[in-house]
Amino acid sequence: MSLPNNISFHPSTFLLIGIPGMEAIHTWISMPFCLGNFSILFIIRTDSNLHEPMYFFLCMLSVADLILSTTAMPKILSIFWFHDREIYFEVCLVQVFLIHSLCSMASGFILAMAFDRYVAICNPLRHPIILAHRVIQNLGLVTIFCGVVLYTPQPFMLWWLSYCRANVIPHNYCEFMPLIKLACAETRICRTYSLTAAFFTGGLDLILILCSYVVILFTVFHLPSEAAQLKTMGTCGSHVCLILVAYTPVFLSFLTHRFGHHMAPHIHIFVAKIFVLIPPMVNPMTYGIRTKRIRECPLQLLTSHKL
Repeated sequence: MSLPNNISFHPSTFLLIGIPGMEAIHTWISMPFCLGNFSILFIIRTDSNLHEPMYFFLCMLSVADLILSTTAMPKILSIFWFHDREIYFEVCLVQVFLIHSLCSMASGFILAMAFDRYVAICNPLRHPIILAHRVIQNLGLVTIFCGVVLYTPQPFMLWWLSYCRANVIPHNYCEFMPLIKLACAETRICRTYSLTAAFFTGGLDLILILCSYVVILFTVFHLPSEAAQLKTMGTCGSHVCLILVAYTPVFLSFLTHRFGHHMAPHIHIFVAKIFVLIPPMVNPMTYGIRTKRIRECPLQLLTSHKL
């Protein structure tokens, strides 16, 4: 018995078309994206003076950023350089899971860094006790566990859906919402779950980060001198830049999906690209430029080599 024309199971492959309307400059667009997280991991690993809670959390964030970049970047480059747009359905689902779960983990590590700043400024005498090595490890494991558990259902949701529309995805990589739009079944539950998971990761993390900085600012403004206030806030400068880099694209992505229905397709693609690829590229530069101890470490290594 043949199936009705309006019923279809998932296709064996999807076609990723990159940035619609900008195929001619795909090669040039690919150039700025590179990885700097290996240098952060190497510097913190080799310099024992950087073996502190903030830098341990920075290492965790760098590992998450590295995996996130290597999850999305190879396929993006194959589209831009070789016009290889085909991706197997199963690989696409794995990419969906890794991108969303790793973004969740990165947000959790940024929250852990905010907690470190809160303890260091508001309760400095107990900082080594509160953030002992075991506590740091447990915070890292909890962050990874939450990212995995919250986003494991997404690939199964996509697997169980039927796709009666074209298998062409107007995107650089596989993402949950573009795949949902290709389904011919009811997707309200999938959309609701996706929004709920996003709130319990990025949304809740951002609320807790803002709360921690409210308490930090309250403590700083009660310091006796302006010099002490500036010095204390200076220790948060790199982390504040990291928060802006991580969460600004999230808001841009949300706004374009919510209110940008009439925007050109390449605008949506660029915002999605920024959301996944810009933070892993910028985070190492943020800490490398603003943190003196990280900035000076390569120079010290080169000097000792010459001697």
